[in-house]
Amino acid sequence: MSIFLETGRLTLRRFTKADEDDLVELDSDPEVMRFLTGGRPTSREEVRGRILPTILDYYERFEDLGAWAAEERSTGRFLGWFHFRPYRNGPRDGDIELGYRLRRPAWGKGYATEGSRALIHKGFTELGVDRVVAETMTINAGSRRVLEKAGLTLVHTRTVRTTEGTEHGVAEYALTRADWEGTRR
Repeated sequence: MSIFLETGRLTLRRFTKADEDDLVELDSDPEVMRFLTGGRPTSREEVRGRILPTILDYYERFEDLGAWAAEERSTGRFLGWFHFRPYRNGPRDGDIELGYRLRRPAWGKGYATEGSRALIHKGFTELGVDRVVAETMTINAGSRRVLEKAGLTLVHTRTVRTTEGTEHGVAEYALTRADWEGTRR
């Protein structure tokens, strides 16, 4: 097992092909997928043929960026995943996107905030990151709260019509290294 990061309660490790069942289970929960696909599950074929290969490819392309399986340290139980990767939709080169997806039993326990803060800390102190960004649907109050607790601030909202709920807008959050360092003094 290749551990990327540990927190008080979480282990973030590299995914392997053996994680297929956990990813399928995660993406089969309509509530987990509500703000991503309107609640439609991701098929096993898509996990096997597109999602997992994309995750594994990040490890080949980037030394310390990608997606990591999140496990509860005390039990080793799969909780979901976090990603910290080059921002695809970003207007600025070098922006790093923070994201996460957790199983419903892990919601409301602070795992998303804990993992996000740890990735941000590692990014700014070890990986040379200058700016972290994240997006969520404007109506996703829980995710917005996590991003704010992790130190990101709302930059803007925009309307895109890709999934049910996006008609209300997508909120972009960001945190620069300078702003993060300022809060640590």
